[in-house]
Amino acid sequence: MEVDRIGQRLMQGRIVGGHVPTPHSIRYIVSIQSPSGQHFCGGSLVHRYWVLTAAHCNIGSEQMTIIAGDHTLNVYEGTEQYSKPQRLIPHPLYDKSTNNADIMLIQLKIPVVLNKYVSIVPLPRQGVGLSEGRVCWVSGWGYSSTSGGQFPSTLHTVKLPIISTLRCNNTESFNGNITKNMICAGYSTGGKDACKGDSGGPLVCQGTVYGVVSWGNFCAKAKFPGVYTAVPLFRRWIDRTMYSSYRKCLKY
Repeated sequence: MEVDRIGQRLMQGRIVGGHVPTPHSIRYIVSIQSPSGQHFCGGSLVHRYWVLTAAHCNIGSEQMTIIAGDHTLNVYEGTEQYSKPQRLIPHPLYDKSTNNADIMLIQLKIPVVLNKYVSIVPLPRQGVGLSEGRVCWVSGWGYSSTSGGQFPSTLHTVKLPIISTLRCNNTESFNGNITKNMICAGYSTGGKDACKGDSGGPLVCQGTVYGVVSWGNFCAKAKFPGVYTAVPLFRRWIDRTMYSSYRKCLKY
């Protein structure tokens, strides 16, 4: 698939209004790139062998390279670790028409080496909720302006408050399209948001990954916050998937 077509298909994954963090301070984030080296999605390391991302980032394992330990994509820093997917496991209930269950695990062929540039982000407990106003951070290499343009080469991050599903689902916002498997985060006035290229990246609250960048109505638009897959509702699936693969490995 051509990179331009990849970009068009991933428009739903949408950092605007943020800043560049201290290099390598967000050590759990990964860049998912096409064979030509074009970044198109983010992800987060939840295990040395596993990356958590969005199901709509699935373009086939042969089309993906996973890069951990990076900060500026077009500069070799000597901290990068490269890996190819062993398997892509989208959630079986993923529905691309509604974006429900937009979550996927990538099993790496070789494990990452944990060091001062690469680490694992903790997962939340199954079913735990987030109260409205809770402050979280979303990070990625996606568009840094609502007008699009080129992806920034340097990682960006932005602080966003959680918005209740009730408010996110009202008629002036998403009008009932937010399912129980989704979380909204942003500002009613807009201006700060994830954007195209941030798809699959982590929404982290107090050091734990609670959301996966999924979709939205453009980027940073007033009354339309970003929409994230609610990781706490998939914790059991994540654990079962990783444990099942581990048991299979033990048989050989």
